[in-house]
Amino acid sequence: MKINWKLFIILLLMSIFGIIAVFPYTLTIQGSLLQNLNVNLYALLTGQIIQGTVMFAIAIFAGLYFAKKVGFGLPILEGWLEGKPVKDYLISILPISIGLGLIAGVLIIGLDYLFSFAGVTINVVQSSINPPAWQGFLASFYGGINEEILLRLFLMTLIVWIFSIIKKTEAGKPTKIGAWLAIVLAAVIFGIGHLPTVMAITTLTPLVIIRTIVLNAVGGIIFGWLYWKKGLESAMIAHFSADIVLHVLPFITLM
Repeated sequence: MKINWKLFIILLLMSIFGIIAVFPYTLTIQGSLLQNLNVNLYALLTGQIIQGTVMFAIAIFAGLYFAKKVGFGLPILEGWLEGKPVKDYLISILPISIGLGLIAGVLIIGLDYLFSFAGVTINVVQSSINPPAWQGFLASFYGGINEEILLRLFLMTLIVWIFSIIKKTEAGKPTKIGAWLAIVLAAVIFGIGHLPTVMAITTLTPLVIIRTIVLNAVGGIIFGWLYWKKGLESAMIAHFSADIVLHVLPFITLM
């Protein structure tokens, strides 16, 4: 199975941009922890860029490889690289991608307030550390690009491929059950992956852990469905839109 190396390079460059874009946000949240480290900040950030580049190179390679096997992909970028007209398709997916992304952001905030009634004091809008809106905007690129590459292009695609080995349709495509199981599993892992960030803000308790997984799984399920039905670009747009609701809009009103 051949890899589209032009697409690989584009996604890798996008990933590197996302890694750099999230630095201001993470430095604000984890500033107190970094002060206790006996390491040069620039050396630390350089190391993270190198480590992240290697990790995403592997994830992109594997994701593109397995995506071809299960019929998933990036219809806009792939079509563009092949010289096909993609403008109409891009315009067609924008409303549902942005709309579902905004809905995901609102749902997460609403569920977060419900968890607050159960005793969870931290929520996605207000905490002891509130990065400014511009940092949240830059961090949204990491969510839309990097997390979708890791959680959808790589992980969800890999899970779908594994399930397709067990059972597939007569046309050789993944079954709906296999696709949905992959969507949910990737979404749960997506929520678990946010625990280190939450741990930097507050003490982890069973309820905080459940809250983090549930809130992020809501978005993960929506993004996974879009990836399955519309392509990875749609999931990226939706994830970016959701992060704007979560990390930008609330802090504009607080300024």
